[in-house]
Amino acid sequence: MFVIVGLVVVFGSILFGYTMHHGHIVVLLQWSEFIIIGGSALGAFLVSNPMSVVMGSVRSVLALLKANPYSEKAYAELLQVLYEVFQKARKDGLVGLESHIEEPEKSEIFKKYEFFGKHKHALPFLCDTLKVLLTGAVEDHHLAEILDLDLERQMEESKAIPAALAKIGDALPGFGIVAAVLGVVITMGSIGGSASEIGEKVAAALVGTFLGILLSYGMVNPIANAIEARLRSENDYMACIRTALLAFARGDAPMTCVEFARRNIEPVERPTFAELESLTRRRAA
Repeated sequence: MFVIVGLVVVFGSILFGYTMHHGHIVVLLQWSEFIIIGGSALGAFLVSNPMSVVMGSVRSVLALLKANPYSEKAYAELLQVLYEVFQKARKDGLVGLESHIEEPEKSEIFKKYEFFGKHKHALPFLCDTLKVLLTGAVEDHHLAEILDLDLERQMEESKAIPAALAKIGDALPGFGIVAAVLGVVITMGSIGGSASEIGEKVAAALVGTFLGILLSYGMVNPIANAIEARLRSENDYMACIRTALLAFARGDAPMTCVEFARRNIEPVERPTFAELESLTRRRAA
């Protein structure tokens, strides 16, 4: 939502200031310039990125139209599911979790937590780690290295999207210059015309430079930064799970594990200890 508000402020401020100087909006509507700049940028984006990044970019941009899902409510749900999983493991042993982690989509535990249960990274991350602990194939002191490696790879894959958008954003002023140069070429072909005709063609050429710079610094690069910030929120969410798993692996009590996880949450989204106790008591009941 704030993305839309920000873009409206950017474009609204520019157009309002332009009209204050008695500028005519219709002069800026040079559709050929839009086609040259937009088409070139899109083509370069398709050439330089695999289809997974292209489709991921579309999904990431559309996701910005919704509020950040990693809110206090999402973290409260996460602490609840972690506590319930660890509590069950404490009562029934890791063997008691086997059916839940082997087929998490059928688990009665995970079905109760809508956001966590549908998270494409968090649920497999938790279940795969518990499977490793169940088999005993990895010693506890090596677990941190495995989890860090997993999160690092996930982050690298996710960062490819904002990085690709940022590169196109940086290239847009260059495409704007290309459009402007083509406009100058057309103008030179009409150099024998009237002054008003030449002026219109020069203005159209300058619109290309204007559009390239505006789209770069006013839209594409800010969107790339917003996507990167959203990815950092997801990484913080995953790091919270990592902290709880490491505490569980060394034998801490379920409440201690989720308290470690709670301390790993940003203060603005972090439930208080009293709220954590209320959440865990609710799960216990």
